[in-house]
Amino acid sequence: MRDPNFQRAVVFIAAHTREDGAFGYVLNRPLAQRVADLLPDQDLGALGQVPVFVGGPVAADKLAFASLHWNRKKGTLRCQTHLSVSDALHEMSMGHEVRGFVGYSGWSSGQIENEIQHRSWIITPARRVILATEKPEAMWGAVLDDMGPVFSLMARTPENVRLN
Repeated sequence: MRDPNFQRAVVFIAAHTREDGAFGYVLNRPLAQRVADLLPDQDLGALGQVPVFVGGPVAADKLAFASLHWNRKKGTLRCQTHLSVSDALHEMSMGHEVRGFVGYSGWSSGQIENEIQHRSWIITPARRVILATEKPEAMWGAVLDDMGPVFSLMARTPENVRLN
């Protein structure tokens, strides 16, 4: 993907229908800020220390909260979006990872299907490595490594192969 918003981005698609399009968050673009940095006048408790990420190019003036956790029984990543402050605090109390997102990623009806058909995206079910990667900037490579040797090779390809 040549769009700088999505180049080497790990995007979790939280909702998708052919009729309504798709919605999700970029998971590997930290802002190096905490929620309290963006909402200094609010008493947020533990939520103030939650890291904030660039969720995507849509509504980049809005802050949203999402909870992520791995469902061991189903082997799936669960993501709850559009959390209120009290919902986010509750999710944190349950041991789930909560993140703040500035903006989100969105596609209109048929748009993401068209991009997938043109092979603009590498598609995989959510992987546990997403939550296990300590440095979000390393997540793209970690996910590709987890997908197997061909994808691992892709992870090590320079962004601009002409400079190789």
